[in-house]
Amino acid sequence: MIALPVLPERFDIYDTTLRDGAQQEGVSLTVDNKLKLARYLDELGVGFIEGGWPGANPADTDFFTRAGRELRLVNAQLVAFGATRRVGTAAARDPQVQALAAAGTEYICLVAKSHDAHVRQALRASLAENLAMVQDTVNHLVGLGRRVFVDCEHFFDGYRSNPGYALEVVRVAAEAGAEVVVLCDTNGGMLPNWMGDVVSAAAQIGVDIGVHCHNDSGCAIGNAMAAVDAGAMHVQGTVNGYGERTGNMDLTTLIANLQLKYGWPLLAPEQLAELTRTSFAVADVMNQPHIARQPYVGHSAFAHKAGLHASAIKVNPDLYQHTNPELVGNDMRMLISNMAGRASVQIKGDLLGLDLSDRGLAGKVTEAVKQREAKGYSYEAADASFELLVRRMTGQLSEPFELVSWRVFTEEIAGREQAAGSEATVKVITQGKRHAVVGEGNGPVNALGAALVKALSVAFPQVAGFELTDFRVRLPDDDRGTDAIVRVLIDCSDGEHGWTTVGVGTNIIEASWEALSEAYLYGLVKGYRRAV
Repeated sequence: MIALPVLPERFDIYDTTLRDGAQQEGVSLTVDNKLKLARYLDELGVGFIEGGWPGANPADTDFFTRAGRELRLVNAQLVAFGATRRVGTAAARDPQVQALAAAGTEYICLVAKSHDAHVRQALRASLAENLAMVQDTVNHLVGLGRRVFVDCEHFFDGYRSNPGYALEVVRVAAEAGAEVVVLCDTNGGMLPNWMGDVVSAAAQIGVDIGVHCHNDSGCAIGNAMAAVDAGAMHVQGTVNGYGERTGNMDLTTLIANLQLKYGWPLLAPEQLAELTRTSFAVADVMNQPHIARQPYVGHSAFAHKAGLHASAIKVNPDLYQHTNPELVGNDMRMLISNMAGRASVQIKGDLLGLDLSDRGLAGKVTEAVKQREAKGYSYEAADASFELLVRRMTGQLSEPFELVSWRVFTEEIAGREQAAGSEATVKVITQGKRHAVVGEGNGPVNALGAALVKALSVAFPQVAGFELTDFRVRLPDDDRGTDAIVRVLIDCSDGEHGWTTVGVGTNIIEASWEALSEAYLYGLVKGYRRAV
C-alpha cells in the first residue's frame, strides 16, 4: 500500500494566468479578457487569482480599478503583484509599492531576488541592501493591513550557488511578516529528485512554503508534486500551462492529480467536473489552440485507437484508463482507424447510438473501415462520416437528397491582385424534384458550398444555418508527389452541435465535394438546425 501525503490544514491553489500566463508568446489580453478569465477561475474554485502588476502598465492598473467595481468573487482572492522597493528608496516613497497598495487588494505578492548573482548583476545592489529591500517592503505593506506573499525569484538556482544567502532571503521575508514564501524555479531547470531537500531546508525556517515552477525541463508538474510531498502548501501555476518560453506548471493537471490521486478535496466534485470546460474556455479567451494531448482535459486524453485496448475497455473501461474522464468533465473516445478491431467499432457504435452488438455486422463494418482507410480515408477525427458509413451498411440511412452532378470553373486573370472568382453548378434531387443551381465564391470549394446550400435550401431551409468552421487538407501518400491522393476534413456547426466529415479524391476539389455533401447530409439526418 502506497502511503499518500496528508492534506495540510491550509493548501493554496494560486493562479497566475492573468499575469505570468499572459507573458506567453502570441498572447495579448485586454482588461475585458482578464475580467472574464477571473470569473472562470473563481467559478472553478481556485484560492487566489493574480491579476497583474498595477503601476507597471496602464492596462493592469485599469484592471484592478475595474475589478474593484465589477468583480464579485465567491471562491478566490484577487492578488496584486509587484516587486520590492527600488535600491536606495524607502518602500513608503516608492511609486511601484504605492501602486500596489492603491490596487485595493487584501493580498499582495512581492517578487524578490534570492540569487546572489542576480542581486549583484541585475539589481546592481549589495546582498545586504537586497535583504533590506525585502524587509522594508514587506514591513510597509503589512503595516498597511495587507497580507503578503513573497516570491523568491530564481530561488533554486540561487540555492545551488549560495544556499546560505537564498535561505536568508526566506528568513528575512518571514520575519518581516510574509505569510507564505514561494520558492521560484524561474528558469525551469529543476528536476523532481532535487526538489525535496531544497523545500525541506526552506521549511525549517518556520514559514509556510510555496513553489512556482516553470516547464523548461519538462518537469514542472513533477517538480510541483515533489515540492508538495516535501511540505509545500502553496502552489502557483497557470491554466493549461500558459507562460513565457515553455510555460508554467499546468494547474489543471496539478488539481486533478492532487484530487484524484492523493484524494485531497481541493474542489467540490461539481467544480472538478468543470475542469475540462474551464480549460477550453480559458484557451478561447487566450486565443490559443487547445492542446489535444493535455492530461485530463485534452481532447485526446481518453482517446483509444488500438484494437487491443478496445477489447479490454469493452470488458472494463478502467483497464486502459487511469481515471474516470467524467470526473474532470471529459469523455472517453474511440478512434476508428485501420488499427481498430471489432471491439473498437462496437464501442464506437454504442457511443454514437448505433447498435453493432451483432459480431458479424461489427466485423463487416471493421473490414469496410480498413478497406476505406487503405484508399486514403481517415475516421479518427470524422465521427460524422463514420456514422453515415455505418448507417448505410445497416440500412439505417434515409438519404434526404440525391446528388446528380457538379462542376466548377475558376477564372484567374494575370496581374490581378484580387482572388480568383469561381462559379459552381450543382444538380440535386430533393423530394422528387431536380434542381440545378449556380453558386459563386472566392474559390472553387467556396463556390461549391454556396451552390449546394442554394440547391438544398428549397426543400431544407435549415441548411442555411449550417456553418463550415474549418477546412483541412492532408496528403496521405505524400511520397507520390502531384499524383497523391488528397484527403479533406471539414468541420461544420449549427451553433449548438459540431461535426466533422471526410472526403477523398484525386484532387482537392473532388475530396472537398465529398466532405461538403456529407457534412450537409449529416446535419439533415440528425435534424440539426441553427440554434437561436
